[in-house]
Amino acid sequence: MVRETPSCRASSAVETRALALSRESRACSGSLSISTNGSGGLTKDRFHFVIFHASFRQASCDDSRQLELARHELAEHQQQGVLTMNHIVIVGAGKIGSTIAEMLAATGDYRVTLVDRSAVQLAAAELPAGVETLELDIAAPGALEAALAGKFAVLSAAPFHLTTRIAEAAASAGVHYLDLTEDVVSTRRVKELARSAKSAFIPQCGLAPGFISIVANDLASRFDTLESVRMRVGALPQYPSNALNYNLTWSTDGVINEYCEPCEAIVEGELVEVPPLEEREEFSLDGVTYEAFNTSGGLGTLAETLKGKVRTLNYRTIRYPGHAAIMKALLNDLGLRHRREVLKDIFESALPATLQDVVIVFVTVSGRRNGRLLQETYANKIYSRRVGQSVRSAIQITTASGICAVLDMLADGSLPATGFVKQEDIALDAFLANRFGRAYAQHEMVSRLAS
Repeated sequence: MVRETPSCRASSAVETRALALSRESRACSGSLSISTNGSGGLTKDRFHFVIFHASFRQASCDDSRQLELARHELAEHQQQGVLTMNHIVIVGAGKIGSTIAEMLAATGDYRVTLVDRSAVQLAAAELPAGVETLELDIAAPGALEAALAGKFAVLSAAPFHLTTRIAEAAASAGVHYLDLTEDVVSTRRVKELARSAKSAFIPQCGLAPGFISIVANDLASRFDTLESVRMRVGALPQYPSNALNYNLTWSTDGVINEYCEPCEAIVEGELVEVPPLEEREEFSLDGVTYEAFNTSGGLGTLAETLKGKVRTLNYRTIRYPGHAAIMKALLNDLGLRHRREVLKDIFESALPATLQDVVIVFVTVSGRRNGRLLQETYANKIYSRRVGQSVRSAIQITTASGICAVLDMLADGSLPATGFVKQEDIALDAFLANRFGRAYAQHEMVSRLAS
């Protein structure tokens, strides 16, 4: 039986082996350190942290035999129930929530409970053995707080309008909180809760907002002064076959929300709001023409971070040409922005879902370095692939990998354990080195210049 108590100690043999790995790795790199828990014991998360970094340095240190022995001993002690395991609650058993559950459970490092109010949704989720499910109406007073008691963290993969409810329950239960929301108002509430929280509150851990802010901030940090930061992201069908040139790949509520709500931007150095679906542009990548237009929430907290430091900052969603014009007709001319449930029903009845999608990440930053005006660009395409026993879409992989990587970094002590943590506080190199973050690194299309 695996214990959840954080003070559990590994056996002296396992600890000795891990410390030996630490010394071997320090001999090669001079940079690895290892810490134990307050009782002097080595927790399972710290043990895996040591193994990961030692593995990362195998090219410069021949410790593969020791690593194999350590992994074997770790497996034995995990079966005996003497190592700690962080218990994670995921709220929302949809496409993204089930992918997160599968990724975390596959590591063996997390105990996972997937929560949803719908028994049908839970039954339909493609889950590996070991993932627990809990049918729960989180709107019921005290219900979610009770489910979170004693847990390490709660991850919200629920619709954006439930974000604040989950965050408030996390604050009450004193557990770490992570979400995927693009909703600006919800994130402001999360930030308020973080001020007095005893745990970490890390919103917007997905693709956009999320990874896009990590990339943009990394590029921006290479300039002495900034001129412009332009962020473009899209999740598109590889084989579009309808007038919208679009298929459902993630939350319908989320797509409609970002098409309807005001968008933050920095224009001529001033933080302003700009209308969604406007300022359309076209660009080409790999010989394919795309359009991009304003949508809400993609900047995350980056506008606040770069205010006063950049002349132009904006975020736009990538689609195939023609999409924006039809959406403007639906939302504005037919008034469906005021009847979102009707639009949602139309989308989910008429637009098929697809696993054959591609995620495009395209960031361009310009500024001055040593007096010269320069530009750097990050471009990346990620495609759907098999994850465990299931084929997952590119948007599922990128979104789930983002929040899982941040959780991993929180668990191993790489991120602050209290207060509000912005995505741009996360170093790109550390993110890409993470076992989940590699989902992005494996498909990089261009080499980033060294700092």
